Amino acid sequence: MSTQPTTQTDGPLSGYLVVDLSRALAGPHAGMMLGDLGARVIKVENPGTGDDTRGWGPPFVGPDDDRQATYFLSCNRNKESIALDLKDDDGRTVLRELLERADVVIENFRPGVLDRLGFSTAEMHALNPALVILSITGFGHDGPESRRSGYDQILQGEAGLMSLTGSGPDDPQRVGVPIADLLSGMYGAFGTLAALLQRERTGQGQIVRTSLLAALIGVHAFQGTRTTVAGETPKAQGNHHPSIAPYGLFRCRQGQVQISVGSEKLWRSFASTFGIDAEQPEFATNADRVRNRGEVIEEVERAFAWFEAEPLLAKLNDAGIPAGKVRTLDEVYAWEQVHSQGLVIDVDHEVLGTVSLPGPPLRFFSAADITETTLTNHTAPPLLNQNGDQIRQWLGLVPAGALGPAGGIAGAGTAQEGR
Repeated sequence: MSTQPTTQTDGPLSGYLVVDLSRALAGPHAGMMLGDLGARVIKVENPGTGDDTRGWGPPFVGPDDDRQATYFLSCNRNKESIALDLKDDDGRTVLRELLERADVVIENFRPGVLDRLGFSTAEMHALNPALVILSITGFGHDGPESRRSGYDQILQGEAGLMSLTGSGPDDPQRVGVPIADLLSGMYGAFGTLAALLQRERTGQGQIVRTSLLAALIGVHAFQGTRTTVAGETPKAQGNHHPSIAPYGLFRCRQGQVQISVGSEKLWRSFASTFGIDAEQPEFATNADRVRNRGEVIEEVERAFAWFEAEPLLAKLNDAGIPAGKVRTLDEVYAWEQVHSQGLVIDVDHEVLGTVSLPGPPLRFFSAADITETTLTNHTAPPLLNQNGDQIRQWLGLVPAGALGPAGGIAGAGTAQEGR
């Protein structure tokens, strides 16, 4: 059934307030996910410098006197920014006012930092018993290594992911995106929604904790049970699946293609299409093919050697074999299928003008599957303190009518000065 597109200004979390105290990527990604769902997200940043990622580059874009880091743009859409020094009375006063009104607060400080600033979990819940506190650390909030600083690549190594990734056991490689940060942000957003749902029943907020370590172990999947149940220690083996064959990247006459032959029915269809004897003892079952993976790869690439990539992909598709190419990111963002799913969005940035960003990965539809209800009214990642004066006025800390025409406090410059 076809669906009718709509322009939505509300999302499932419209009316919720999130105070995002986090920086770098894990917490900001969680906050962005909640903002994508319609929550109002107020990002609290250090005066002068702001979030660490404002300085992570190149690449930087924009005018020479106001360069913008594309890293920051990747994880801060649908947010407002206010700069607060939490070591002085004014900054702490504003934060208390925000916390009293908030539904969620996100933080990824090392354990103990917020306590020293006067914002322990107990103190935050004293201000607002219904508050959901999402706290993300590197190695966990307790245990012998809880106070270690946790950065993505460090955790990719410590959590075993790099030992599974690379061309072979002696070639550990990081994943090409900061996957520990991203996954901990996703788990954090998931836990936050669960806590908000429970709050509907109890009226009480609670603390949601996750870590980069927990997030990566949470996605060990079959490699984890291979270790804990079968007693095997998986190692990196390049672009071929450790438990299914043939499944991976294969060379052809010009280029490469990927195939996923995930069942015996698919194997028989694949073998018949390319003149391979599916019943020979070395290839008879998936377990046989995994044990003889080298021979399977040779046989497949021998069959593929007659084909260029595009005709080969067409032949695989006609045979019902899951297959695909390896795209570069510029090809991905030009792909019609990506645009059809709303995975590229345009936003109006204060300095850069209209820019295209990777879009939210969730879509929503009416119960009858007729109308798409996905929120489509997105805002650009904010400049540092772009919304500071307006937020102070909303909190009642600036008299009504005190804002000048540019949005700043009358007689005190605009909200953008002093960035």
